Amino acid sequence: MNATPSPAASGGAPPLRLGTRRSALAMAQSGLVADLVREVTGRPVELVEITTYGDTSREHLAQIGGAGVFVSALREALLRGEIDLAVHSLKDLPTAEPEGLTLAAVPRREDPRDALIARDGLTFAQLPPGARIGTGSPRRAAQLNAWARSFGLDIETVPIRGNVDTRIGYVRSGRLDAVVLAAAGLIRLGRIGEATELLDADHVLPAPGQGALAVECAASSVALAARLAAIDDPSTRVAVTAERTLLAALEAGCSAPVGALADLLGDGQAVTEMRLRGVVGTLDGTTLVQLSTTGPVPASPSEAADLGRVLAAEMLAKGAAGLMGERAL
Repeated sequence: MNATPSPAASGGAPPLRLGTRRSALAMAQSGLVADLVREVTGRPVELVEITTYGDTSREHLAQIGGAGVFVSALREALLRGEIDLAVHSLKDLPTAEPEGLTLAAVPRREDPRDALIARDGLTFAQLPPGARIGTGSPRRAAQLNAWARSFGLDIETVPIRGNVDTRIGYVRSGRLDAVVLAAAGLIRLGRIGEATELLDADHVLPAPGQGALAVECAASSVALAARLAAIDDPSTRVAVTAERTLLAALEAGCSAPVGALADLLGDGQAVTEMRLRGVVGTLDGTTLVQLSTTGPVPASPSEAADLGRVLAAEMLAKGAAGLMGERAL
């Protein structure tokens, strides 16, 4: 675990230690949060780089049990008092509340959609027969296969691991015809221009919480949590709460083939409703359970959670449980 200190003002309060994974994307995300934290606390912030099990394992996420593999080391450092707060990609967080920690803030969400990076500037519909598409996500594989089948395209989804450079490198080297990554990560790295298509959520629903960041601190750090609440975005919080409650109610883990997206809908003048969409499918895309529900804009995260539970019950009634390769323990 290495500290990368930020310039600290002479005197005053000591720097807040912000735990982050070491990847370029994690460092970029944590840098954005560090700037927000400096603004609301008036304290310098230093990034503390921590290696997680998900970073060192070369197994596919579905094999190592995706829930928590990127967050456990950060959470342990928080509980030991080695860092003051931690930043995670919200989609990586297990849905169960951890003892001794609190989700202090969910800043404003970036674009939640998936992005295609394909050879020769191709869109998904323009890919050739037999195209090989890399993704480490069963959720993406299920929906890509179903979408391809809907217009008679024969594709092969190939499981891959690695950072953004590694994954895009598979396309640049010709090993794969395309890869699918989260648009939010590309945006935060300043690389969204490399995407050849942003995948419409009507075809590929993102992972629950995709595009959002989570800021955790110790539950005992009451004063810090109160300050961090200033960077929480209420609209993002209710949307991701609905999505993650759906995931939890389905008893599915982070690497199960579950997609969800909550949209705030309005008439151009005011936001009046929330629409929650969810999907579960087999990896080959031959069977999908895809449903949606709409209700008034939740006044609180607890109301958003109710919407998630309602949709999960409907999906389970339609057979969703039998389509998930992983059940949460």
